[in-house]
Amino acid sequence: MVAGGLELRWGDSGLSLVGDGMELRGDFSHMVRRLQPGRLQQELLVRAAKIKGAGERPFAVDATAGLGEDALLLAAAGFRVVLYERDPVIAALLRDALERAADVSELASAVSRMELREEDSIMALKCLPVLPDVVLLDPMFPERTKSASVKKKFQLLHKLERPCDDESALLGAAMEAKPRKIVVKRPPKGPYLAESKPAYSLAGKAVRYDVYVIARQ
Repeated sequence: MVAGGLELRWGDSGLSLVGDGMELRGDFSHMVRRLQPGRLQQELLVRAAKIKGAGERPFAVDATAGLGEDALLLAAAGFRVVLYERDPVIAALLRDALERAADVSELASAVSRMELREEDSIMALKCLPVLPDVVLLDPMFPERTKSASVKKKFQLLHKLERPCDDESALLGAAMEAKPRKIVVKRPPKGPYLAESKPAYSLAGKAVRYDVYVIARQ
């Protein structure tokens, strides 16, 4: 039994989080169409994370991995991605999804470039052995959990994942990692992370990416 009356269950389709009449399972199969070359390059995240002169295998850190869909987009676009997820239940769902996706021909190549680490990214970002090209942040915050646009099944995640309690610490840790870019995922009308204005933003109907460009010395 998981906190909040939720339960993890194994089934023929993998590991699921069950509770309140809802079920949530990590699954990348619905992402296959978005990974097609013509569509992938139009993804806002891929456009926001693009680094000129980064070489054949740029390195990205997804510091708030969740169920890993954003990291999959980056991996499909050629990034090597290290994913950090601090919640053990969400990490278990993500690990199961990655293991199943590795057996899907359309996903296997991208998944091979994804590495999951179950730890707090704020501490990890301060001691990365290699400077990342991009750090991706998608912190939960209270306004978002109350939004009517949140899919019903993801309400289960909100019972587990704490809203970001120190936005300045998260953004500061990302900056301390000295990436070329920090990309922050926000609702279209959401506030800037830690009230810090980005260099620029790319916005769609459902999401906005704020991009912070870091000058390396």
